[in-house]
Amino acid sequence: MIREYEMTREIFNKCSGNQMRDVFLEELELDDGKLDEFVRNYFAGKNISIERSDGGRGTTVFDIDISEQRQRLTFCEI
Repeated sequence: MIREYEMTREIFNKCSGNQMRDVFLEELELDDGKLDEFVRNYFAGKNISIERSDGGRGTTVFDIDISEQRQRLTFCEI
């Protein structure tokens, strides 16, 4: 079953004195249960570590480390 999600991508700043981050929003249609596969394909070819947490009300968060650059993908079901 296809579901619609709003994906928020946050790229955290490496500078300790700067709390700003880049934020990007995107609407996606994905197969139910394929979020993990989407995230791995999104960062294909990069050495990453992924930590997943499932929130309430259809929200799933992936905290990602790419060569010491922290990112977060948050999926909210629309």
